[in-house]
Amino acid sequence: MTRNLIFILGDQLNFDNPALEGFDASQDALLMVEASHEATQVWSHKARVVLFLSAMRHFYDALVSQYPCGLQASYLKLGEHQFATLKAAWADQIAALKPQKVIVCEPGEYRIQQDLMVLCDEMNTQLIIRDDTHFMCSKADFKHWVADGKNGQSKELRMEFFYRKMRQKYDVLIDGGKPVGGAWNYDAENRKAFGKTGPINLPIAPKVNIDALTQTVIHTVEQHFPHHPGSLENFIWPVTRDQALQFLNTFVNSQLAKFGDHQDAMWQSTDNSQSPYLWHSLLSTSLNLKLLNPREVIAAAINAYQKHQLPLASVEGFIRQILGWREFIRGVYWLDMPQMGEVNHYQHTRALPSWYWTGETHMNCMRQTVNDTMRLGYAHHIQRLMVTGMFGILAELNPREVEAWYLAVYVDAVEWVELPNVTGMALYANGGRFTSKPYVASGAYIKRMSNYCTHCKYKPEIKSGEDACPTTTLYWNFLIKHHETFSHNPRTALMAKNIDRFSEQDIASVKARAQYLLENINTV
Repeated sequence: MTRNLIFILGDQLNFDNPALEGFDASQDALLMVEASHEATQVWSHKARVVLFLSAMRHFYDALVSQYPCGLQASYLKLGEHQFATLKAAWADQIAALKPQKVIVCEPGEYRIQQDLMVLCDEMNTQLIIRDDTHFMCSKADFKHWVADGKNGQSKELRMEFFYRKMRQKYDVLIDGGKPVGGAWNYDAENRKAFGKTGPINLPIAPKVNIDALTQTVIHTVEQHFPHHPGSLENFIWPVTRDQALQFLNTFVNSQLAKFGDHQDAMWQSTDNSQSPYLWHSLLSTSLNLKLLNPREVIAAAINAYQKHQLPLASVEGFIRQILGWREFIRGVYWLDMPQMGEVNHYQHTRALPSWYWTGETHMNCMRQTVNDTMRLGYAHHIQRLMVTGMFGILAELNPREVEAWYLAVYVDAVEWVELPNVTGMALYANGGRFTSKPYVASGAYIKRMSNYCTHCKYKPEIKSGEDACPTTTLYWNFLIKHHETFSHNPRTALMAKNIDRFSEQDIASVKARAQYLLENINTV
């Protein structure tokens, strides 16, 4: 009888995986599974599927090589077994090996954790779920932080407060108990646009070696998922730890210095030699697959800051994404599941427009962002939040459909990070659980932060009529519809006051044009 059966999940590709602690090759067995359902539960981008499968296969080969005398391990490849789901494959192996225990590191998705618990209960097998030590804040510690409010009340869920606590706990950019530079964050310095001239001296777009194993995976994905969205012509993502470390070194040595100023800017290039990734780190896939540890990423950034006197605003802004937002959003996910997957604060029900998959829309900002997404499996955070995401809330799209789209199309999408970002940040579907206002703006914001509007048939400054930017029209329509709520929120009161200056004719024109847009959403 097998002592322990250890499941290695597809986003747990680290050798210090807690599930491997105490592993004995003479008594224990390992299992990794490629299940088609994981690529089809949402209509996954081909690049996302290739990334996961290639990284999994590389990790398994590296793991097996550590045991030259052999070990009891199974890797079930797509097309070489009959199990559509992870649960079915797990059940088969439990029945065959009859382990005393099943051991796994905490999954990154509520659904998978529930499947594990139900399965082991059904099969009368002890399940050990070990804390995921990759993260710098455990679920228990985050829950304690939330509950540790004054007068017995829950602490307000704001990332800034959590981030400060994490900075202090790990002594990150702290000097004598106070933040280096005198401020906790430099977000105000991280919002610059490129101006009319556009970005200058962009870094060269990164590349990875597409080895024989990855080529095989690409062929497999094209064979099994031929009609899935996205292109594989621009696959640049690390699938091994060595490749991930190369990306990290390139970023901190060549791009981090300029990351901060323009991290919110967007740009449509007419020069194919320009990198579509700007100065963004492109490390999220490696972190989410656990090819990189957040501690080493933070340490590398601080080392570069100290060694090369890099701008504090850039370094702090980057670290805030890793130590602050990433850890915070994971804590919120596990705190609020499974309810998070059902919330719909505004009761929006409109179906996702077809052009979210094709880019075939007259709105150039949406066309560029969707085309980048389908071509690369990537768009940076402002494209996601303030273009595709903001349109989702303004157009009253069904949160479930928008969430599924984000989970499907981005290479770095795993549910613990995707769902709270879309539900809470982009769509305000949770009613402000951890944000103080909906993230909405008119087309003027997109014009200020990009050159998209220069190449668009619509005019961002026009509120209604055929030439009006749909984002602008729907923004004002949204404010009209929720005027009372916005008026009583200090963060949105000034936005609401603009409506007070509208004439009855202005309001009627905006509402009429908005209604037309919403009724003809697939042709805007």
